[in-house]
Amino acid sequence: MSYTSIIFDLDGTLLDTLTDIADSVNTVLTVNGFPTYPRDSYKSFLGDGLHNLISRSVPVGTGENIIQNCCETFTQIYSESWKKNCYPYEGIEIMLSDLSAGKIKLAVLSNKPHAFTCLFVDHFFPKGMFEIVYGHRDGVNKKPDPAGAIAIAEILQTGCENILFVGDSDVDIQTGRSAGMGTAGVSWGYRTVAELKANNAEIIVNRPSEIVEYALLAT
Repeated sequence: MSYTSIIFDLDGTLLDTLTDIADSVNTVLTVNGFPTYPRDSYKSFLGDGLHNLISRSVPVGTGENIIQNCCETFTQIYSESWKKNCYPYEGIEIMLSDLSAGKIKLAVLSNKPHAFTCLFVDHFFPKGMFEIVYGHRDGVNKKPDPAGAIAIAEILQTGCENILFVGDSDVDIQTGRSAGMGTAGVSWGYRTVAELKANNAEIIVNRPSEIVEYALLAT
């Protein structure tokens, strides 16, 4: 299979954002008098957008108006603390540079709100590294709906069969497969290898350099 483009998930794939997200949600929960969670508990809460993150964090039966208020509070808190403990995973920056040198087109598709997604990419990665950066936008269904991935393929003018979708969760693998793309699951993210395999990831990678080898050898 020839891959000429790669779409990356963001949280848990390119960047370790877990600590700042967990701290921000726990602050929201404390403000509302709700129980908080250990950092690693949020690994299973992430991946389906802000509303689902908050819905999974608040007590069962919490009203929708409170959930919406918590989402707004989270956005305020997170906008001030998003980069305190955030960093690219080891080897990510070299991987991206090598892929770019190999003429692979790069893009990001995240369920993180679009403004935050752009903020992170602009801060942590060189300008122009990614041709397209999409977070969750109004009017576009979140992953695992393939609409965002297919839209990226159209902008890149690349057939879906020539795109590799890389992520750390079932949501990412389902998105790539639904779009007719190749799929790679990363073992360093927030979900388990068992989850990635259960969703039929085409390949499991344990180091970013393996993505370079796989993509460039396939071209």
